[in-house]
Amino acid sequence: MLKPVIITLFAILGISSAANAQSDLAQEIGIFAGPVTLQSDFGQRHNLDTNVGNSGYGIGLMHFINFSAANNRESFFTEHFKVRSELSFSHTELKHFGKWVEKKPPTLAVIMLQNMHASTTTVGLGSQLEFSFIKIHDFENTVGSFSPYLSAGFQVNYYSTKVGSRLGDLTLPNVTIGKYLTPSDGRPHGFSTETGVVVSATGGVGVHYKLTTMSDLMFETRFQMYSSDWIDGLNPNKDIYKENKSNDWQVWFNFGYIYYLEF
Repeated sequence: MLKPVIITLFAILGISSAANAQSDLAQEIGIFAGPVTLQSDFGQRHNLDTNVGNSGYGIGLMHFINFSAANNRESFFTEHFKVRSELSFSHTELKHFGKWVEKKPPTLAVIMLQNMHASTTTVGLGSQLEFSFIKIHDFENTVGSFSPYLSAGFQVNYYSTKVGSRLGDLTLPNVTIGKYLTPSDGRPHGFSTETGVVVSATGGVGVHYKLTTMSDLMFETRFQMYSSDWIDGLNPNKDIYKENKSNDWQVWFNFGYIYYLEF
């Protein structure tokens, strides 16, 4: 399971080494942090309480390969693209929200859902390509300017999820509704406390602000789609419960600081 992580790590190190070997490439490093919200099988779909309640936090380290800063041979690619590598961490506490847990008076099924909870932690390693709408040279030479951008890439993610109930043992029918007791995707139930490694695709939109000659501020909204539906610890059998049709995905709201290394 560690093979994808090792391959990704060596790929990132290879890119960084190649960058260091080129005189016309520059390096940037940064940090970011902010809230995250996990869109999962916990809670009602498209529900504000779910989106707000199932939120956590994320932090990370960034490294940029800048093709423009030390390069006087301008081209569209060097003036509009950077390669960003990243190591990130997120943690989210989960429970059910929405109309299924708000029924009055509460039925036994409602009480079961109200008492179900989970926590999930992810560690991601990957790269993305960042496209700037304005020329990078113009942005770097103008303190106080803004540079909006789009990004897309991939990550390899380690996840650890724990799911339980305040009522007791989740395998008991008087604690968990039948939807989550049905075998699913090779597991004995539609819930699972487990760890694993998955891949994810990322896409984001953001803006850089030129704080000083050698530093930027950043704000970014990023969407991350996982290749698994077990990130949250719940995955009802898709062949039976057709509403369970999407893998887990996460939205990040990142605030960051970027420092330009000497070049």
